[in-house]
Amino acid sequence: MTPPQRRRRHPREQPPPEPVTEGGAAEGEGKQPERLYILAGAADGGERAPIDLVTLIVTSADPPPAATPEQSALLRLCRAPLSVAEISAYLSLPFSVVTMLITDLLAAELVQARAPIVRQAVPDRSLLEAVMHGLQKL
Repeated sequence: MTPPQRRRRHPREQPPPEPVTEGGAAEGEGKQPERLYILAGAADGGERAPIDLVTLIVTSADPPPAATPEQSALLRLCRAPLSVAEISAYLSLPFSVVTMLITDLLAAELVQARAPIVRQAVPDRSLLEAVMHGLQKL
C-alpha cells in the first residue's frame, strides 16, 4: 500500500517568466566575460618572453589602431615603468594572460622589458669616502 499524497488546497501562483533579451540572457544578468584564450590571442606555438612578476615594462609609443583593447590599456598604463604584477592587478587579468600580451608587444617592439633595480647590500666604499670628504670641507 502506498502512503497518501498531500495536496494543496490553494496552488501557488507561478511568477511570470523573465523577459529574454536579444543576446539570450535574461535582464539583470551581467554580460559574460571574454574567455581568456581570446584575450591572449591565438597560440601559434611561439614561446613566451622570460618575464617574471617583478619585471618592469615601459613604453613610450601610443597604441596603434590595430591593437586590441587589452593591449591598448596595457600600453597606456606603461608610460611609466610598472611591474608585471601591477599590470596584472590594474587590468584584472591573470599573470599568464598578461605575459602573453606583453610577449606580443615585445615582438612588435612597442614595449621594453627591464630587470628590476637591485640595490647592493653594502654601499660602495669610494662613494662613502667622497661624501665624507665633501661634508668635512663644509
